[in-house]
Amino acid sequence: MIVFPAIDLKGGQVVRLAEGDMARATVYGDDPAAQAMLFADAGAEHLHVVDLDGSFAGRAENREAVEAIIERFPGYVQLGGGIRDAAAVEGWFNLGVARVVMGTAALKDPQFVKDMAREWENGIVVAVDARDGMVATEGWAEVSDVPVEDMARRFEDAGVASLLFTDIGRDGMLKGCNVTATVDLARAVDIPVIASGGVKGLDDIRMLSIHADEGIEGIITGRALYDGRLDLAAAIQMAGR
Repeated sequence: MIVFPAIDLKGGQVVRLAEGDMARATVYGDDPAAQAMLFADAGAEHLHVVDLDGSFAGRAENREAVEAIIERFPGYVQLGGGIRDAAAVEGWFNLGVARVVMGTAALKDPQFVKDMAREWENGIVVAVDARDGMVATEGWAEVSDVPVEDMARRFEDAGVASLLFTDIGRDGMLKGCNVTATVDLARAVDIPVIASGGVKGLDDIRMLSIHADEGIEGIITGRALYDGRLDLAAAIQMAGR
């Protein structure tokens, strides 16, 4: 199971939000590339980067910071946030991004995302962000009437690399990962699932790793790392058992 340390970008700074609320951002640094290297030094081979401003704007808003991360991080960078057209997808892959995460586009234009998944083999991750079981879009500002599993099933046999499932109510809150909902989703579809939201310590890593053979590909963690509640090297070791 892969551990993805997260770097969320707002105004060029490294931040973490509480429940996806841009007004509840905690700043953890002003050098995203340096943060990426700290994660690399701890053993991270994968990184999850989100352009938070881009999620609302529908276009890249922290390009300079993302490019600096890509240039310096020696592993695989997974990027999300406002990537909603073919030119943006191609541009990021050409710059060295390993995977592109698409959420709003996946709900509003699923055929486009399927086309991108076929064009960029193993490169497209569909974000299934949930608030009370329903899919949220536009930087989590809008909640649809589409259940999580229904949206996930739309992309079976479409060639997407993974589903990124986030329980918004837990994100940045250190309440613990929603293991039950994540595993239920993994069992319901034939697409690997990455867990996100609420990770507070090694126990979350251990609990999800137990279900790795049921389709859990990885877990994203942010605030627990920044607050010192979770040691990244220990988490990576736990996930690899």
